Amino acid sequence: MDFLKKLGIEGVNPGTSTGTQHFESKEIISSYTPVDGKKIANVSLTTKDQYEEVVAKAQEAFQVWKNIPAPRRGEIVRQIGDKLREYKEPLGKLVTYEMGKINQEGLGEVQEMIDICDFAVGLSRQLYGLTMHSERPQHRMYEQWHPLGIVGIISAFNFPVAVWSWNAMIAAVAGDVMIWKGSEKTPLCGVAIQKIIAKVLKENNLPEGIFNLVTGDREVGEWMTNDPRIPLISATGSIRMGKQVAKAVGSRLGRTILELGGNNAIVISENADIEMAVRATVFGAVGTCGQRCTSTRRLIIHESVYDQVKERLLRIYDNITIGDPLEPKTLVGPMIDQQAVDTMQNALKEIEKEGGKVIFGGEVLDEPGHYVRPALAEVENHYNIVQEETFAPILYLMKYSTLEEAIELHNGVKQGLSSAMFTLNMREAENFLSCTGSDCGIANVNIGTSGAEIGGAFGGEKETGGGRESGSDAWKAYMRRQTNTINWGDELPLAQGISFDV
Repeated sequence: MDFLKKLGIEGVNPGTSTGTQHFESKEIISSYTPVDGKKIANVSLTTKDQYEEVVAKAQEAFQVWKNIPAPRRGEIVRQIGDKLREYKEPLGKLVTYEMGKINQEGLGEVQEMIDICDFAVGLSRQLYGLTMHSERPQHRMYEQWHPLGIVGIISAFNFPVAVWSWNAMIAAVAGDVMIWKGSEKTPLCGVAIQKIIAKVLKENNLPEGIFNLVTGDREVGEWMTNDPRIPLISATGSIRMGKQVAKAVGSRLGRTILELGGNNAIVISENADIEMAVRATVFGAVGTCGQRCTSTRRLIIHESVYDQVKERLLRIYDNITIGDPLEPKTLVGPMIDQQAVDTMQNALKEIEKEGGKVIFGGEVLDEPGHYVRPALAEVENHYNIVQEETFAPILYLMKYSTLEEAIELHNGVKQGLSSAMFTLNMREAENFLSCTGSDCGIANVNIGTSGAEIGGAFGGEKETGGGRESGSDAWKAYMRRQTNTINWGDELPLAQGISFDV
């Protein structure tokens, strides 16, 4: 595996780092590829003492990093982007090999990291505040944004490098330092990233503690969420995990950015470009083997085109190439592990139990690795299994007759991440995007639910958590706001006309 060598991955890799320094421990975890189930390498777990050392270094580094002008911080991020360009191919292969998404998606994920670096570089000169008119004469008011401190980043296996970059690059230009705990299912991706950015840190003679890595299971995450020295936790994962994080961080009045479950739907109108809608649906449903938070889970189809869409999907699903994600012709790779496969199988049984019908796929393929055939099922929206997010390539089909009914079905779940409608009717499109339409953080017309661009703020409503990452003004969550009032006159008038003579 030449790409492992290029990334500096060895038999045993230190899972704790403060930048250029790496720390090993006696306890290790093994990373297995879902491609064929073979062990890739080992990573040492972060001990409590190592965690304390990381936090101490982060605190020290923050005192230096926050005083570096934002455009200069942006220059460091620019160099990180250039390093990612240099290592795009091997890093993309590692993402594919350790997580299981096809190589085009692995390369796409690294490109997303590069793109967010470019975005953050520009942002470093645009951390704008506002100027307000004061009610008091010869006074001026304005607001400004200051670095917050240590940002804790907890990411998931399905995007093992991109989610870190969304948070880390924005936090970096904001003047924050960060501690990253990636998924214990993809620990080598964290090791590889740390080795890449270490080169930039060394070349610029930057202190230890700006970009930190810890490795471990739930316990390490709890150290972070309960730590009052970390004012902001950005966590990506399940709704269950998010509620635990919110409770822990909220109990100490800390801040959270939560990007949790999605139960995303596409509405296909009778006025849709059917071919375009089907193509978007298939990518959304089977891309990353259905293991994206923005994966298409539900398909709400107008009754007049239901049979047409259904038959088209059946033909496409029957011809999808499933196999080694490193092979160029493969469209669907494996699921992450056996637990994920078992979860899918249990969901398929539950569909039948509740009265639904699996009309295609769902089988576990008899070959090394964790391969399944993507499934199609006819269901009703109120089924318990449909109401929950199953992190697997299962697409639920259901009918609607009126637009009002479609929107009611669409919004009738507790998750609110991504949504889409396919229609060539302007009134339908605008209705879907209005306050009476989709209740999700992302709402699209004539593109699918999956594959958000970094320029917009990414995140969802309801039990998706409400947090926003990446573009637009998401940067404000990583900074503290300060309102300033300056008196440039020789009198001291009070606000609200209060008289207080002494």
